[in-house]
Amino acid sequence: MNDHENKTSRRQKAVALEQKGDRQEIPKITASGSGTNAEKILRLAFDNDVKVRKDEELVEILSKFDIDSLIPIEALGVVSEILSNVYRENIKLEEAQHHTQTKEDN
Repeated sequence: MNDHENKTSRRQKAVALEQKGDRQEIPKITASGSGTNAEKILRLAFDNDVKVRKDEELVEILSKFDIDSLIPIEALGVVSEILSNVYRENIKLEEAQHHTQTKEDN
């Protein structure tokens, strides 16, 4: 492997997913990129408080599919697990905010 191939294979990659409406709906790929484009995707996610998870194997699978395509069956189990964790964290965050607000009101 030459130096250029080595740098290319280690470039950062990112894939963005979106799940609209009902949690029963299959998420779709809304953005995908490597290098500078991956950095932009991550910057947008961080700037908008979107949960980010590092999973190189999942990104490799998802980056092979077109934008606006539904999550492929091969990745659906892993994506479902990630989304489940995100939902649980969001519920914990909402409960903590409610608890803090209740304390401040008293």
